[in-house]
Amino acid sequence: MSTLLILIVVLLLSIAIWQLTKIFDLTQVGGNVNDTQIADDNDNKVNGYLMFAFLGFIYLTTIYCVWNYGNLPLLKDSASEHGPLVDNLMAISLVLIFIVQTVTQALLHYFAFKYKGKKGQKALYFADNNKLELIWSSIPAIVLAGLILYGLYSWNNIMYVDKEDEQDAIVIELYAQQFKWEARYSGADNVLGKANVRYIEGVNNLGVDLSDPNAQDDFTASELHIPKGKRVIFKMRSQDVLHSAYLPHFRAQMNCVPGMVTQFSFIPTLTTAEMREKPAIIEKVNHINELRAKKSEQLVANGQTALDPYTFDYLLLCNKICGASHYNMQMKVVVDTPEDFKAWLKDKQTIVQAVKTAAAEAEKSEQPTKPTIDTAKVNAVAKDSTVVAQTEIKK
Repeated sequence: MSTLLILIVVLLLSIAIWQLTKIFDLTQVGGNVNDTQIADDNDNKVNGYLMFAFLGFIYLTTIYCVWNYGNLPLLKDSASEHGPLVDNLMAISLVLIFIVQTVTQALLHYFAFKYKGKKGQKALYFADNNKLELIWSSIPAIVLAGLILYGLYSWNNIMYVDKEDEQDAIVIELYAQQFKWEARYSGADNVLGKANVRYIEGVNNLGVDLSDPNAQDDFTASELHIPKGKRVIFKMRSQDVLHSAYLPHFRAQMNCVPGMVTQFSFIPTLTTAEMREKPAIIEKVNHINELRAKKSEQLVANGQTALDPYTFDYLLLCNKICGASHYNMQMKVVVDTPEDFKAWLKDKQTIVQAVKTAAAEAEKSEQPTKPTIDTAKVNAVAKDSTVVAQTEIKK
């Protein structure tokens, strides 16, 4: 809210200065006043200095933003094996953009000042300059080619999974729907059973084909657990609209498209406990809790409940605007040690078992009770046509 008020104040001040300038022009009676719509040497000189002033504004704003917002935690807290590749590519791109922006803006505003219009001055026109065009075409082409090649190298290292790695990997399905995630683990056979939205019924809300032999050991979880140091292959589906599975700390993102299966793979390198001990994360958590404490004071003063302290967790987010509750579509991700992950896997109920249990409970609930009543009451009460079970009568 304070930022909005500052912007409004700046806008109003700009309008006020503009209006004062117009009033000043109107007060200049006689003298050397240019009342035409054609710029003269003085106008060009003023605009030239204004260009320099705007250049200073750009640089001061850049320095301020780098000083106050230059701490980019997502460039130094990757938790996957391929994370440093992505971070290096991002850092190189940011440095190149910063250098090019600084140089080109300086040249643009300097030339606008140096070659400002003067009476009697004519611009020098070049029909073409092959040498100049070669230079300004070759340099961007070489730089962009280098970025693209490095990006393709990084992408292939991330996305390509050979058969040996695939055999040793864990296969997990991420199922997206408005507005939640659900994980399906492939079980002991490490093969996901077939699934289709047409099979969605009751507790089988992922549409798993229960007749598929590979689906017999599949189980679901509302909290994603993965082991450190083990490759995980994610198969992604969407039930309704286009979603995007985004795991920021693992530098992973892939669209979830209705009607097809997409895939992403990575190897976690830091458990949740290890990430919580990193100095950058500790600093971030402390800063967030300071803000939440100040907010809680206001809430308590207004008779509302205070905010709970923030604790770092990996998250699976949706990075596509998929509807009204898109902002709240997230799943907690826990990176365990291999031992803790094996312990977590124990005694997990499979989808097939869950369906059978739900069917048995439904069948049991549909069975009517058999009350024991006296014969006199039976004769006195008219027979209810809605009762389908036989009544046991005491003798």
